Amino acid sequence: MLIALFKQRAASSSVAVALLPIVSSVFVAYLVVGLAMPVLPLHVHQGLGLSTFVVGLVAGSQFAASLISRFSAGSHADIRGAKHAVVTGLVVAVLAGLVYLLSLRFVSAPETSVAILLLGRALLGGAESFIVAGALIWGLALVGTQNTGKVMAWVGTAMYVAFAVGAPVGNALYAGYGFAAIALATALLPLATLMLVTRLRAVPPAAHVRPSFIKVIGAVWVPGIGLAMSSVGFGAITTFIALLFASRGWGAAWPAFTIVSITFVLGRLIFGHLPDRIGGAKVALIFVLMEAAGQALIWMASAPEMALVGCALTGFGYSLVYPGFGVEAVRGAPPQSRGLATGAYTAFLDLALGLANPALGLIAAGVGLGSVFLVSTLMVACAAMIAIWLLHAPRVTA
Repeated sequence: MLIALFKQRAASSSVAVALLPIVSSVFVAYLVVGLAMPVLPLHVHQGLGLSTFVVGLVAGSQFAASLISRFSAGSHADIRGAKHAVVTGLVVAVLAGLVYLLSLRFVSAPETSVAILLLGRALLGGAESFIVAGALIWGLALVGTQNTGKVMAWVGTAMYVAFAVGAPVGNALYAGYGFAAIALATALLPLATLMLVTRLRAVPPAAHVRPSFIKVIGAVWVPGIGLAMSSVGFGAITTFIALLFASRGWGAAWPAFTIVSITFVLGRLIFGHLPDRIGGAKVALIFVLMEAAGQALIWMASAPEMALVGCALTGFGYSLVYPGFGVEAVRGAPPQSRGLATGAYTAFLDLALGLANPALGLIAAGVGLGSVFLVSTLMVACAAMIAIWLLHAPRVTA
């Protein structure tokens, strides 16, 4: 038994070592996103003097661009190769930073400056799509589809660690040097990563034929809906937990964000191997139920401590939802279309956050903030129904 455990740990370590350079590029992509998240509203509203509607437009434009570019990024990785997709994404990210810098030349004309800034945000959204699609396919090519869950877990961990690191670093840079420091970092960090990635060995594309879009959507739409429904709970916390704490006089809400991030990363690090070992649908079901329980605790919370326990359960539960449903999506897709499959699957996450957050905001305005977490509990519970269906559906692997 000890020998088997040792072999398992050694295999996991070799997978982590193989993925490290690729995961680093994902970390940088999301680090530059995280740097700007807390300071963009300040720059646009206070620095340029524009309305909160424009703040929302600038913040959301990147995610809209990510959604639009997911499919083309996945097809690019399938046809041109995973490394080519990552390199393309890093080059476009450098351009986004340069466009950020260009926008600062026109601060005396705020409308012109924000229009250029919107272009930079759109470029960064497209860059993120190409980097993530390329990294996922590159990782699968290096360690095999039998490690699909590990690849998705490591890539996802890099994303959320980058968000957690980027926010305080971005605040510090903005406080000390203004938005110019954010723009420079957005250009220089991908450039440095580009020098690392270009030295890595490329893997050949799976096929030189155009993937069948219909077959890919047919393979990923069911787990994609499961991902979308479960993501409503995560979006409810990131968007409305601070308002809930403020409305109930519970003090600062930053511990909620910290707890979600910590439990999310812990879940990925400790149990990231489970989707490959026991099946994606089974893991998705178990962890979705944890997330739903966390959302219900926040809804019923009468004290901040209860809400924080709910945040911990939500973060831990959500940690294995993406790789859990993702294993089902990738394994059902044609081998030559796995890049398009991962792009299409991830697009359900973009779509869920883009639609659910405004809808939850309307619910909060109409019937109160607490009702947001009741609705999110029900939506996450529906994702459990999707996981049960996948468990009992005939397994069809292309």
